[in-house]
Amino acid sequence: MSAERRTAAELADALAAGETTSVELTRASLDRIAQVDGVVHAFLHVDAESALAQAEASDARRAAGTPASTLDGVPIAVKDVLATEGLPTTCGSRILEGWVPPYDATVVARVKAAGLPILGKTNMDEFAMGSSTEHSAYGPTHNPWDLDRIPGGSGGGSAAAVAAHEAPLALGTDTGGSIRQPGAVTGTVGMKPTYGGVSRYGLVALANSLDQVGPVTRTVLDAALLHEVIGGHDRKDSTSIDQPLPALVEAARQGATGDLSGVRIGVITELAGDGWQPGVMTRFQESVDLMVKAGAEVVEVSCPHFVHALATYYLILPAEASSNLAKFDAMRYGLRVWPEGRPDASAEEVMRATRDAGFGDEVKRRIILGTYALSSGYYDAYYGQAQKVRTLIARDFEAAFERADVLVSPTAPTTAFRLGEKLDDPIAMYLNDLATIPANLAGVPGISVPSGLADEDGLPAGVQVLAPALADDRCYRVGAALEALLLETWGGPLLDRAPGLNGAPA
Repeated sequence: MSAERRTAAELADALAAGETTSVELTRASLDRIAQVDGVVHAFLHVDAESALAQAEASDARRAAGTPASTLDGVPIAVKDVLATEGLPTTCGSRILEGWVPPYDATVVARVKAAGLPILGKTNMDEFAMGSSTEHSAYGPTHNPWDLDRIPGGSGGGSAAAVAAHEAPLALGTDTGGSIRQPGAVTGTVGMKPTYGGVSRYGLVALANSLDQVGPVTRTVLDAALLHEVIGGHDRKDSTSIDQPLPALVEAARQGATGDLSGVRIGVITELAGDGWQPGVMTRFQESVDLMVKAGAEVVEVSCPHFVHALATYYLILPAEASSNLAKFDAMRYGLRVWPEGRPDASAEEVMRATRDAGFGDEVKRRIILGTYALSSGYYDAYYGQAQKVRTLIARDFEAAFERADVLVSPTAPTTAFRLGEKLDDPIAMYLNDLATIPANLAGVPGISVPSGLADEDGLPAGVQVLAPALADDRCYRVGAALEALLLETWGGPLLDRAPGLNGAPA
């Protein structure tokens, strides 16, 4: 098996056994990027020189018998919303074009400390606003399964990079499903940790109370390995939880045995029905049946306020985004545009011209919505009411977790839609996050695991596993068990069945 097709855990084992070197693995990833990224467009910036230098340092540590971590030497890609010292961080926006941060996000610093060479920065919807990675100012990313389709969003670049075998690991961020939904439509694994379980320091904020950094990988074990690298308390982040992570890798290894005896699985009744693609629901029901055969007890649970989650989210998120994006004022860093023919323009006029040129349509749409929701006379009617419904959604989770250890649903209502299909219909685009948004509103962890290929189009679907706050290990145990059961059914990894990329080997 070629290096770029092996899992991160397999690559780590090969490095530990001296069967390969980090330089060889990093070069293989860089070669793959050169081969296929012209059509996938997963990366906005590739840093080959620095990645190879980091790989050489990793090999030196291995030779000395002092690896920095289990994953020391395994290459990784980073979503372009995370600050990287010396590397551009654009958030997929023209307004930050060319900005090079003077510091690393905490998760980036931890990845570097663990010895993982950083291949580059991945494409994303501008400021993480979108479900398709079509809202990037630098062009859309394409789904490796079908280049005419979206790879999900906002983190489609990270998911596509992993699915196209350009990187064995990637970092993403999940505000309303931006790790899990791309995972579902690209056949990859995406994990949203408990809110506060992974540092947000150095993450360019979209919505402070919703954003969370997490792993994007090919297997559940790989996700657990990366999660243990980036997770844990960070005093630089005021929302960081000051307690140790659960034993995530141990939970994943336990789950990989395929035994779910004694685990109570709650199927959420509100996340099904009209509007859900039949092939997605078929694969989901098959996944539930496999978990039952593995010893799990399945119960139906009702979360009645989930029907209001979408409306709640699209009041809270734009309100917080409106506040967060106020700092992009053309005065301190980033793009600055002078009004045409106005060399003596005021600061307000420069700000207006800069924002008009620097922000895309979706960002402008959400800023307007959020500013309105926070305006005098409307705050209580909109933002205040949304926060009350958010509390009710959290209570729904609490009641459901009294009856079940984990909750499950399809990750997304449909498989990947065609590029351009929903660009003119924002509401239809927003509906793709229907199943993932509740977890962000309540701060609970969730993982998306590939559930197979939908009959209608032969494209990947995903199943989502949700657990109580701070019980991320349950996601890994159940996710790994389901993965093992499905692998046996498929006869091998789902990504091995992906079609080629314009003649390039998959």
